[in-house]
Amino acid sequence: MKTKQFRLLMLLSAFALLILAACGSDSGKEKEDADKEDAGGDSASTDKPASDIKFLSLLTGGTQGTYYALGGTFADLITTETGIKTTAEVSQASAANMTALQEDDKGEIAFVQTDIAYYATEGKMMFKEKIDSFSALGALYPETVQLVTTEASGIKTYADLKGKKVSVGAPGSGTYANAEQLLEIHGLTMDDIKPQNLDFGESTDGIQAGQIDAAFITAGTPTAAVEALNATTKVNIIGVDAGKADELIAKYSYYAKDTVKAGTYGLANDVETVSVLAMLAVKKDLPEDVVYNMTKAIYDNTEKISHPKGQLIKAETALDGIGIEVHPGAQKYFDEKK
Repeated sequence: MKTKQFRLLMLLSAFALLILAACGSDSGKEKEDADKEDAGGDSASTDKPASDIKFLSLLTGGTQGTYYALGGTFADLITTETGIKTTAEVSQASAANMTALQEDDKGEIAFVQTDIAYYATEGKMMFKEKIDSFSALGALYPETVQLVTTEASGIKTYADLKGKKVSVGAPGSGTYANAEQLLEIHGLTMDDIKPQNLDFGESTDGIQAGQIDAAFITAGTPTAAVEALNATTKVNIIGVDAGKADELIAKYSYYAKDTVKAGTYGLANDVETVSVLAMLAVKKDLPEDVVYNMTKAIYDNTEKISHPKGQLIKAETALDGIGIEVHPGAQKYFDEKK
């Protein structure tokens, strides 16, 4: 009898151990799942995994500016090299692009001037509040500040702009800030001219039609809109002398001296002026691997960029002149190139 009781007790003990082991296994699995979530699973992370991103929008500028011309090429490179369908979108350029990156569904990548990106992060100039939703992907090329007019206008210097109808850029564009600062250095304000808020195409069309006298155009040279104007009308670019350029740079450090080379727009001689840098910004919450692959797609394939500015886009100089935080994905790429 005792033997039967002992065997029954041993059998029940073994059965209890099996139940406990199964419970422990389930608890371990639950803990493992929780740990995965804490490490970056869908329920604990706000970033989309790379595999979930199927489409990207690249915000450029007006259709006749350098941003739009380059944007199509960049979108094609990103699509081809990463497999993420990317489209170049027309926009109101730099300042408007920074505001758009603050929204959920306006775009993920954007062209912007380095000065405007700085203003956005600081909440200065045209930005009433700081925008902290973006970081830098990389610098591209100098954006030349071109004061465009014609021989027939009689405008030879900045002083000649007084009382004239002058396009100072589309609302929300970086061109407006450049125009304001260059007028300031030359002792003028917007009140001394008749400012017109036009995009590049509207500006050159207005000059050709005699509706305005001059236009500020901040873009890589040659700029399509100015080339189109020069095809029908003799173009002049009003220069900035060395002393005024030094004064401007001393006050606004993101400027640099630049030159519109002879032959551009049919110019007989070099024209000295100033420039800021064009750059790409991306939303901060894009995954590191996605931004790494986007950066690689562009800077590893610059020989495929047919626009003349493609020759100036280099990984070695892509962090020059950037005064804001660089996205970790882009930083990783540039660190590898060192």
